[in-house]
Amino acid sequence: MRIVLQRVSTAEVTVVPEDGGEPEVVGAIEGPGLLALVGVTHGDGPDEAAKLAEKTWRLRLLDGERSCADLDAPILAVSQFTLYGDARKGRRPSWSAAAPGPASEPIVDAYVQALRDLGATVATGRFGAHMRVQLTNDGPVTLILDTADL
Repeated sequence: MRIVLQRVSTAEVTVVPEDGGEPEVVGAIEGPGLLALVGVTHGDGPDEAAKLAEKTWRLRLLDGERSCADLDAPILAVSQFTLYGDARKGRRPSWSAAAPGPASEPIVDAYVQALRDLGATVATGRFGAHMRVQLTNDGPVTLILDTADL
């Protein structure tokens, strides 16, 4: 599992309907807080989701070396399979390291639920939808968490 964390002062995710209908804001936070872009690979499960949720919640990325847990700061979690894209060969990325939707959606849901179980206020995108993410990166501060490194 791989997560890109960005410290934000605001963030929102809008779903863009495929039929050309009105875009809909489905998740938004006012910071200080974190935007978590969440990717799942083959073999990831609830244990990986729980570990990264704990790390996200307690990581001291906010001002004054404080965590979301310290400040009760919100988190916006957005699924992003492209975190497992591989562009080492050719001009077309390979997505083979990304778990397929039916396998990854429950893991993203487990990550969100684990954050909520820890006490976090979590807004989300909509799994599998075409989304636009807007954010104001504060710092800028961006970190990558990967279960391969834990």
